Amino acid sequence: MKPQLSIFFILFSIFSIGQTKVKDTITRRANIVFIQNGNAVSYKPETPPLIPIAGAPKPSYSYLWELGDGHYSKEATPKHVYKNKGTYTTRLAVTNNYDNGKPPATRPKKVAVNDITDTDYKDIGSIADQNGFAIIKNCDPIPEQEMVVVVSYQNLENYIASGKLYLFYNEKQFKSNNFELIDFRTYANEREVKENSIASADDLEDSKNYLASAENPMQFKKYRNTTSEEDLDASLLDANKTYHNVSILEFDDQNPSETRNVFYTFKTTPEMIKDTSATVTMRGIFVPNRSYKNHKIKNLEMEIVTSHDPNKMGSNGSFMNYRLVRFKRVNFKTRFQNNGEGPARMIRLETDVPDMFDKKTFQIEDMYPKCPICPKGEEPTVSCLDTIIKQKQIFFTFKNIYLPGSEQKNVHEKDSTKGFVKYSMKFAEDFHKVKTKSRTAIIFDKNEPIITNYATTRFLPGISIGAKAGYNFYPDLEKSTSYFVGATISPFKSYRFYWQAEWVNALNKYESAANIVNEIVTNPNGQKQLQRTTTITENKNVNWEIPVLIRYNINNYIGVGAGIQANFDVSSEQNLTRKIETFEGGTDQFLMDTRTESSSVKNSFINLKTGLLFDLTAGFARIGPSLGARYVINFEQNFNYVQFYGIWKF
Repeated sequence: MKPQLSIFFILFSIFSIGQTKVKDTITRRANIVFIQNGNAVSYKPETPPLIPIAGAPKPSYSYLWELGDGHYSKEATPKHVYKNKGTYTTRLAVTNNYDNGKPPATRPKKVAVNDITDTDYKDIGSIADQNGFAIIKNCDPIPEQEMVVVVSYQNLENYIASGKLYLFYNEKQFKSNNFELIDFRTYANEREVKENSIASADDLEDSKNYLASAENPMQFKKYRNTTSEEDLDASLLDANKTYHNVSILEFDDQNPSETRNVFYTFKTTPEMIKDTSATVTMRGIFVPNRSYKNHKIKNLEMEIVTSHDPNKMGSNGSFMNYRLVRFKRVNFKTRFQNNGEGPARMIRLETDVPDMFDKKTFQIEDMYPKCPICPKGEEPTVSCLDTIIKQKQIFFTFKNIYLPGSEQKNVHEKDSTKGFVKYSMKFAEDFHKVKTKSRTAIIFDKNEPIITNYATTRFLPGISIGAKAGYNFYPDLEKSTSYFVGATISPFKSYRFYWQAEWVNALNKYESAANIVNEIVTNPNGQKQLQRTTTITENKNVNWEIPVLIRYNINNYIGVGAGIQANFDVSSEQNLTRKIETFEGGTDQFLMDTRTESSSVKNSFINLKTGLLFDLTAGFARIGPSLGARYVINFEQNFNYVQFYGIWKF
């Protein structure tokens, strides 16, 4: 081979390799490394390099260590002292924030404790601030990835107690299941039990609370934090109506003030809802003593994500029933994290507000950092949250606060660098059935703003059934009468364009023009006579029309539409009457004889006709009564007609 040709092939190969995108089939892995001194173990993760996302903040890892004895830690490099000898299985869940790859997979590692050299053992910390019951997660759900949920419960009684623990998941408002429970791990001899689902026709009443639901329009009791309840049957009924699945554990002999943790590993399903502004929930119910009905309830809210971005906006208005939301509140939540090397003293959230919401109904539901609302008209000297409502935005400003940075020295708990604002609003007086989008610009001190994803609200199509009745006018038919009744189906109260299908049953009656035939006949006597034959045809039929049209609401009162339709005679009857008159001579001056003959022909399912239609309505275009006119053009024959009707859509 010539040297020039060899060089050409080498250069071509290098160029091809540089231009071809090779699919990465190697699983990213993180390893658990530890240094052990007797029963004191220091852990450290070995993680792969992070892959930055263009325009996003600096990527980082966050961690959830499951230490094998019921304890856990969110520190990057935790140190743990084991109380007893034994072999412990340590697990690590790694979350990649602002990273362009998948979360690194880890393998459990066994740690053998053979000597007790350190007596500085600490029991699982109290969760008194959560009323003795808490649920946390290591990350928000991404379709087809694993996540870990930790349920913590504490005995706040002054006696040893045995109780139950429920974890409900997979809300019925979503078409498909979002989670698959692939494993759970207990460390205090909790055991799994089964119970029959509670079924009842009675709904629970709580008019002050709301869930924007696709298939479950029942009132939903909202548990803002951990709450204490007394009617266990009602709480279980409510949960069973809201969720498809439940894990139930029984526990025994929990000492006073003792805290225990249960670890659940879920895998999100491929069918998981892909709406990145949607909020999904799990619900825990903690029964401290099986002999009593007292219990605690906690909801875990999670936003669907495509990447682990701590700065995010979400809403519970992803799937709303338009019939039921008129006086209900829709919740919005904006989360943020300080990823700086120092604390933030001021955080401003500039949040869009869609026009369809009434800003006068705005109210703060929850926030972190916790602080009071700033006083109006004066400069605050203490920590507070200031709210400024503008025409299309609401500004939330945390003033005089201290939110640590995730890169700040001596900050080990990433959750301490995060915050949120949760607020709600009602719909405005005249709101339409349209999708909305809003997002937030997050500004830490004087840094450049971080723009969140869009939080969307959307409505389910719903079904609107209509009843119509009217009259058909056939200009080419004589002595025609045609009355009809029918039904329509369409999406409920659509804003602009929508499809509508109909079924119409019409009773028609018309006569054909009289056919008169005069002829000269010869009678038996050989005399010529005038014979006049008059034929009259009367038609009666039951006709079905099946139109399908696309409609457009110009405003709340006027709508137009166009489409196609088929119609045919379900049953038809043709009555033929023939009158024969005989006159003397060749003129009709002297009538000599009259006789009448009748015949009838009946058929069914005949005379199929198709055509175009054009429609106009005036009244209440989206819902309620209106009057309409329709012009129908048939394809096969010149049989056009005009339809006048009244319609009421429910």
